[in-house]
This record gives sequence, C-alpha cells and structure tokens, in this order.
Amino acid sequence: MSERYQMVDMAETGPAAVRTAFANQVLYCRANGAPVTARIVAALGTLLENPASDFARRIAEWQGAPLADALPLRAAGGIHALHLSGIAPDLSPIYADAEGINDAVIVAGVVRHHEAALLPWLDGPPQTNEAGRSSNFIAAMLWLADQGLPPRFLCLEIGSSAGINLMLDRYHYDLGGVKVGPQPGAMAFTPEWRGNHPPQHKIEIAGLKGCDVAPVDLTDPAQALRLKAYIWPEHEIRFARMEAAVAAAQAKKPDLIRMNAADFVEAELAKPQAEGTTRVLMHSIVWQYVPADQQARVTTAMEAAGAAATPERPLAWIALEANRTMHRHELVLRYWPGGDTPKMLGHAHAHGAWIEWME
Repeated sequence: MSERYQMVDMAETGPAAVRTAFANQVLYCRANGAPVTARIVAALGTLLENPASDFARRIAEWQGAPLADALPLRAAGGIHALHLSGIAPDLSPIYADAEGINDAVIVAGVVRHHEAALLPWLDGPPQTNEAGRSSNFIAAMLWLADQGLPPRFLCLEIGSSAGINLMLDRYHYDLGGVKVGPQPGAMAFTPEWRGNHPPQHKIEIAGLKGCDVAPVDLTDPAQALRLKAYIWPEHEIRFARMEAAVAAAQAKKPDLIRMNAADFVEAELAKPQAEGTTRVLMHSIVWQYVPADQQARVTTAMEAAGAAATPERPLAWIALEANRTMHRHELVLRYWPGGDTPKMLGHAHAHGAWIEWME
C-alpha cells in the first residue's frame, strides 16, 4: 500500500476507490496511534486482491462511495466484535500486536468461518460515539457566551448514536484551566490544550435532545458491545469512558429518538424558543454520513431560522467534523444574529485527546 494519502473525491465509487479507502485508512490509523487497527484494515485490504467470500466480494464491489461510507471501519468493527466476544481466538495475536505472524492469513480464516456474523456489519455506518468530543461543544458554548449570546443553552444533536454527548451536562471539564460542570461528574475531561484558554463564563444547559437513524440503547449489553467494537483497541481510555457512559445511561437515559437529521432539525426549529435561551444544533463526526439531500434541508432550515433569530432568542450551529482534504478535524461555528459566516474555533483530536484553540 502507498505510504502517502491518496486524494480522492468523497463521492468517488468503484473498485479503485475501495482500494484507496482501505490504503488511506491504514495510514490514518498509523498516524493516530492505532497500529493494531491499521493491521486489521491492511489485512482486510488484502482480501480485495482475490475476493473469495461473499464478505470480501461485497466490499470489493461496493456500490456506494467507500470513503464517505467509512467502509474500512465497518469491516474492521465486525472483526473487532468477534475478538471482543471471544468467538474468534485466532485474532488474539493481532490484537496483542504480536510480531512474526501473517495477519492476512488469520483474518482470511476468520472471515471464512464467521462470514454470517460479519456481513451485517457492512449494512450501516460506524457508530463512533465519543464522550471526549463534548469538550469541543462546551468550549464553543463558552465562546458564544463571550459574544454576548445568552449563556443558557438548549442543545439539539443529530447523529447522536447512543446519546453519550447528550449527557454532557453530567461531565466535568478542565479546558486549559477553565473548569465547567459538576465535580467529579460522571466523567472528567482534561484535553491537552493548545493555544489560549477559552473564555471563562458560567453557562447553563437548559436541555439536551438528539436523534439518530439507528439509536443505540446503552443499557442493552448487545448494543453496548457494538459501540465498543468501533473503539480502536489501542485507545484504552475510550473503553473506560464507554463503561462510565453505560453507568450514566442506566441512571438516567439520554433524550434520544429515532429520526433522520433533516426531519429532526425541521421539527425542533418549529417549536417555540424561550426568551433568554440560545438554541444550539451540534454534531460531531457525523455530517459525512448524512445524505446530501438531508444536508441541504438541515442547512436551509438553520439559515431560515437564523434569519428570524433575535438577540433574545439566538440560534447557533456547532460542528466538529472531518476535513478529508486536510486530514484533520475542525471545530466550526455559526450563529444568528451576527455570526452567519462560518467561524473556525480550532482543530481537535477526533476522540478528545487535545484541542488546538485558534482564538
């Protein structure tokens, strides 16, 4: 595989795009401290050379856009689930990062013996719910409060997965020395802070509600396992966070409904907004999975609501999403009235390890 990212259109389809998606994912994993996941993805990539199973053929002949669909991570999630459940012990040496073994042969054998269990993992996008991303949302709210918007926030999230970020008011944050939230909190986050600290303000979360086309119930062990399978095994802290999120959901489930992004945003924006409350749409690492027609509807709905927003009832849009050209994650914000032009607040680690604040 190439040692440099190959620039491709997110919408590109076909066998070459599939191979490029796997090659790029291997390099991305290596660059982000995930050598074991890189090994799994690379081994899966070798199956494309001579597809000998329905699982491999479905990947090789993928009808959609493999990069936009996160196809390599769908397949890798299925392999990881087999390892976590203990039903594919042959994978253990790879996940132990052992040397001197043939990853491709091991993975091919596992696919051959567990194909029925693996095929459903190709049916939907990865669920990459990560509590560490909440730090970005909180930092953005602090910045909004500094612009004079009411520091009382009614939060709406699309692509909520299991609703882990819908419990952000239960977590404690230390953002470059600026502390927010209950202490100790259901979880505590101290991301490596690069740049100036965010503004210091007292903020209040008035409500949190989210949607997902396939919401995950954290209180169901089988569904929780699915989320864990998408966590890269190298990231042990994320497993600890997942256990903490499960406990928090068992104490009080997040407000999460099954609905697509466009329908949800349109319905919520049509509801009355209390004076002195800032309504916020937020999302993280999900926009690429939202169909283009729904992206357009969400944008239209937000801009129409923004045109009607007032200083007493403002609207904001906080997004932490991947820039696939620059290979980084960007925290971008818009607000109404007064901040219609997208504002980049910073760059961030996809799983919350660090935030590079640009203000």
